[in-house]
Amino acid sequence: MKRLAVLLTLLLAGCSSQPSLPDFTASGYLADRGVVRIWRKNHQHSVHMLTVFKPFQEGAAVFTRYSWQDGNLTSIERHLKDAQPDDVTLRFDGDGSLSFMQRQLAGQREAVSEDTIELYKFDAQRMLKISDALLAGRVLLKQGRWQGSDKLQTCQGEQIKPALDESEWQRVEQLQHQAGSAVSVAWLEAPAGTQLLAVSTEDDCQWAPQEADL
Repeated sequence: MKRLAVLLTLLLAGCSSQPSLPDFTASGYLADRGVVRIWRKNHQHSVHMLTVFKPFQEGAAVFTRYSWQDGNLTSIERHLKDAQPDDVTLRFDGDGSLSFMQRQLAGQREAVSEDTIELYKFDAQRMLKISDALLAGRVLLKQGRWQGSDKLQTCQGEQIKPALDESEWQRVEQLQHQAGSAVSVAWLEAPAGTQLLAVSTEDDCQWAPQEADL
């Protein structure tokens, strides 16, 4: 399934009469510069999300946690995993006003500009809308470790064979052959089909959150 087909599916496939999704879900998509994974937990009147952006080329992964209560954004925690970590924490009152701000960069605390805060708030709402669209389209993220013979063991320990096409399996096998070590595979499953999302020599299952983590 091509990227365009996935994006169209997000908006068009959500009105079916399928059973409701669980409160804890994982989804994702291919962005222009990298892969985005989204874990989400709905609990009563709150929403908690963890997004992970990993660039296609060399670069640090960005882990961002968002929380909403009664539809209001309450916190943003952004962590840049690099040789020089860059951590930002923002908390908001019920009326949207900033109640706490901190940026930890190169071991020093720095202020966060008003423009940057507004950018983070805008991005939070954008990610929430993207998550809504992905889940409405029932586009769900799966991750696991390649076992050979087109089989994978999911992060939960289940042995499965995703419906990837031949070129996608070749991509997995090629990276494993080049690396000479185990590879992690992430893919999307939707009513319209299955799409390979990422292949990595890192163990993505190590940092994938559990429901209790959100």
